[in-house]
Amino acid sequence: MSSIPIKDRNGIAKMREACAVAAMVLDQLKPLVRPGVTTQDLEEAGRDWIARLGARSACYGYQHGSRRYPAHTCISVNDEVVHGIPSFRRVLREGDIVSLDIVVWHEGYIGDNAFTVPVLPVSPAVEKLLRVTREALDIGIKQAQIGHRIGDISAAIQTFVEANGFSVVRDMVGHGVGVSMHEPPEIPNFGKRGTGDKIKPGMTLAIEPMVNLGAYKTKTLSDGWTVVAADGLPSAHYEHTVLTTDRGPEILTVPRTVPAQVSV
Repeated sequence: MSSIPIKDRNGIAKMREACAVAAMVLDQLKPLVRPGVTTQDLEEAGRDWIARLGARSACYGYQHGSRRYPAHTCISVNDEVVHGIPSFRRVLREGDIVSLDIVVWHEGYIGDNAFTVPVLPVSPAVEKLLRVTREALDIGIKQAQIGHRIGDISAAIQTFVEANGFSVVRDMVGHGVGVSMHEPPEIPNFGKRGTGDKIKPGMTLAIEPMVNLGAYKTKTLSDGWTVVAADGLPSAHYEHTVLTTDRGPEILTVPRTVPAQVSV
């Protein structure tokens, strides 16, 4: 079993702050998703909000192999599962779905959250995909109880998603989060109950169902970052950072009141 970092009182307070910032940035971007807006417009608004709130992007410059991620936000459209790179060439249209993934550094700690926004109207199938994925996140979070195991989160998400006729992505998983963007444990969206690390108080977990309308297989585009559904069908992604406590799971990525929105 992996060694999962346990946050002390100071670490938990810092995580609350970082996650609140990440949630505030995400909350500001959601209403900007509309026809005619480019994903680069959203990136620039996100970049500005991150700076305005005294944080910095944990995505910008993140290294994977020989490549560094070139943007401050991850913005994935339609069949793009995660790590979509913003571009002025990507203009949003009615029927699109847009996954906004915001990860920030704030005073040495990470806040991580994601939300998929529809550009209305969308098809009934896509509407159901979004609803099921969002409910799967809630179901997974409820399993983050002291004494449960990580596999209980995984199995609950998989069971619910597949019962609704969709598939969970296998190549990308949730994870612990804290002073680093990716800490132990890995939290797959598939698995068996009673397996994996035991959940203890003070863990901070990024739980993030990634759900495909079609098959679960993915591929990575030539940019080295953008992961897409291999069959070209839409994919949804929702994520919260959660603190495990004796009182049950606490969602940390909750926005606070912020000044007036940035326009794009």
